[in-house]
Amino acid sequence: MARTDAIVLGAGIVGVSAALHLKARGLSVALVDRQAPGEGTSFGNAGSIEVSALLPVSLPRDPLTLLRHALKLAPQSNYRLAALPSYFRWLLAYFAASTPERQQAIGRDLRPLMAAARAEHHALAKSAGAMGLLSATGWLKVYRNEADLAATATERAMADELGVAYTLLNEAGVRKLEPALKPGLAGGVHWTDSDNVSDPGGLVKAYAALFEQQGGLMLKGDARSLRQSGGRWRVETAEGPVDAEVAVVALGPWSLDLLKPLNIPAPLPMAVKRGYHVHFEPKPGLTLSRGIVDRTGGFALQWTRGGIRATTGIEFARREDPRTDIQVRRVIANVRKLVPLEEVKQAEPWLGFRPAFADSKPVIGPAPGLPGLFLDFGHSHWGLTLGPASGRLIADMVTGATPFVDPAPYAPTRFAA
Repeated sequence: MARTDAIVLGAGIVGVSAALHLKARGLSVALVDRQAPGEGTSFGNAGSIEVSALLPVSLPRDPLTLLRHALKLAPQSNYRLAALPSYFRWLLAYFAASTPERQQAIGRDLRPLMAAARAEHHALAKSAGAMGLLSATGWLKVYRNEADLAATATERAMADELGVAYTLLNEAGVRKLEPALKPGLAGGVHWTDSDNVSDPGGLVKAYAALFEQQGGLMLKGDARSLRQSGGRWRVETAEGPVDAEVAVVALGPWSLDLLKPLNIPAPLPMAVKRGYHVHFEPKPGLTLSRGIVDRTGGFALQWTRGGIRATTGIEFARREDPRTDIQVRRVIANVRKLVPLEEVKQAEPWLGFRPAFADSKPVIGPAPGLPGLFLDFGHSHWGLTLGPASGRLIADMVTGATPFVDPAPYAPTRFAA
C-alpha cells in the first residue's frame, strides 16, 4: 500500500490544478482518475480562460423568451421532457438566481477567483512549457441587433466599476478584429483580458505532465472506491490501495456519485448541464484570432488544433440519456450565418457535462462532517478558467494557510437551511 499526504480524485483541469498546488506546498500527492488527464469536460469546453466573465449564465426572466425556450425554439437551450422532474427543484433555484440583482451578487462573489485565474494559469503554463497553447487576444461577444447590444450596459457598468477591461465596438470595429465574420451585426464587446486555448485537453495534459515531473504520483483508479480506513482516506488503484490524511474530490459532474454513499450531513444540490461541440474545417485563408460568442445564435467559436470548434449552449438531460441533435443542427446553421465554413469534420458531435449549482458558484472547502475530505467542484461554465485559482484556494485550506481570497462564498455548507 502507498501512503501520501493527499489524494486528489479527478484529473480534469480542477483536479490537476489542485494536485499541483498541493505539491507546491511540499505535500506528497497522488492524483487518481479512471481516465487519462484532460479527457472529460476539460477536453471539450469552449477553450477560453475567460477572466472577464462578470455575470453567470442564467435563465431568461422575460415571459416570451422563456416561452421560446419551453417550446424548444431557442438555440441556446434544449431539454428532454423525461429528465425535467429530476431538475425541478434545481431549476426553481436557478430561476430565482437569475434576477439581475442576484446575477450581480453572484458575479461579485466570483470576481476574486476570476481576477486571479489568468495569472495562475500563466504560472502553470510557463512551468509546463505550454504558453504556446495560449493566445492573449481576448474574447469577443457579437450581437445581431441594437437591442441586444444595448442590453450589455449593465455588464459594462459592472466592468467599469470593477476595473475589467473591454472595448465597445460597432460592426466595422468587430470586422476589423475578425475580417472573416459576415456583415449584418449591430456590434460587439471585446473583453480584452482573456486568453484563448488552442487545445484545452492538451493544456490539462501539459499541467499533468508537470505534476509528474515534480514528483507527483499519477494513478489509474475508480474514485468511487474512496472510504475511510483507520482515520485516513483510502482509494483503490490499478497499482494497489493508496491512503492519505487528506482527500480532495474534484470529479466535476461525477462528484456526487462518490459523495452520496458517504452521507454528508449537508445538501449539495448540483445538476449537470449537458453541452456539445463540433469542429469545422476552415476554408483556405480563413482565420479567427480569438474566441467568439454569439448569444443569439446559441454558440461559442474557438480556433483549435482540431479545427474551428463550435460549442453549444445548455441541454437539460440526464447524463445517461441518448444524444440529441436539435441544438447541434441549429448551431451549425447559425454558425454559417456568421462565418463561411466548410463541412463539419466529425461524424458525431462530442457530448460533455458541466457540473453546476443553481448559484453558478463552485463548492471549495472542507466536506461537512467528514474530517480530511475537501470538495472542489461545480464550476459550471468556468471550469477551465477557474481550475488553477480554485486549486490554489483549496491548497490554502488543506494546509491551514490564510486563504488568498475569502472562501465563504464557495462554502459547501451554504445550501443548508
